[in-house]
Amino acid sequence: MAEFPLDPPLSKMLLMGEELVCTAEILTIVSMLSVPTVFFRPNGREEESDAAREKFAVPESDHLTMLHVYQQWKSNGYGGSWCSDHFIQVKAIRKAREVRSQLLDIMKQQHVEHVSCGTEWDNVRKSVTSAYFHQAAKLKGIGEYVNMRTGMPCNLHPSSALAGMGFTPDYIVYHELIQTSKEYMNCVTAVEPHWLAELGSAFFQIKESHKTRKEMRAAEKLQKKEMDVQMDEEIKRREVEEDKRQAIYKPKSSARICTPGTGSRMRTPRRAGM
Repeated sequence: MAEFPLDPPLSKMLLMGEELVCTAEILTIVSMLSVPTVFFRPNGREEESDAAREKFAVPESDHLTMLHVYQQWKSNGYGGSWCSDHFIQVKAIRKAREVRSQLLDIMKQQHVEHVSCGTEWDNVRKSVTSAYFHQAAKLKGIGEYVNMRTGMPCNLHPSSALAGMGFTPDYIVYHELIQTSKEYMNCVTAVEPHWLAELGSAFFQIKESHKTRKEMRAAEKLQKKEMDVQMDEEIKRREVEEDKRQAIYKPKSSARICTPGTGSRMRTPRRAGM
């Protein structure tokens, strides 16, 4: 992580992308996060700008929206006129391309494989979760969230792709907070709760909410009792096996063995005159 000139979460995201076979997509997202926003809203053309931005929106993730913008720009030959037509800042997205090229060189030096996940977008979202699980939020109201660690109230920014989904996901992670009249979350991605428990086990765990503490303690005692019974049965089984083994290999009663020089002696026949 220290070899990359990035914030620790972005370095973690990039390295996790190798494990989840999506470094090509994560590399683009990290590059886009390393520059100012590529979208702009000129005065008098706000509606046109918002309409153009909605065309790139991926409902589950602002990070995937950034990836979509870069891929479309690439497929159109990295053209400046295309950026102007779609209200994209040319300088910002070209800077992201330079950052991506530099990071790719570092990846090659560190032997980090450059691979693509194709259309397995859950791998990309899981990589984002691995980097920002400490900035996870849970749904509280319509468009309102609370940070799962600090309890700080947060809100979806109106420009977020998740704000136009038609519904709000229960769990999200965000890149940073922007404070204006409210605490708005910037660059938000919807995540699955078991991802948080898996990738951020130091902070989160899956709890069976339908059980009370008393029921959970009773279940733990029952489980312990069952384990003790199984242990006793295992000990008894091993003792029986040991007895059988000793019975098989126990030597039989010692038979009488004739040893030379003992027992009856052979008499030499008497000769005549002796």
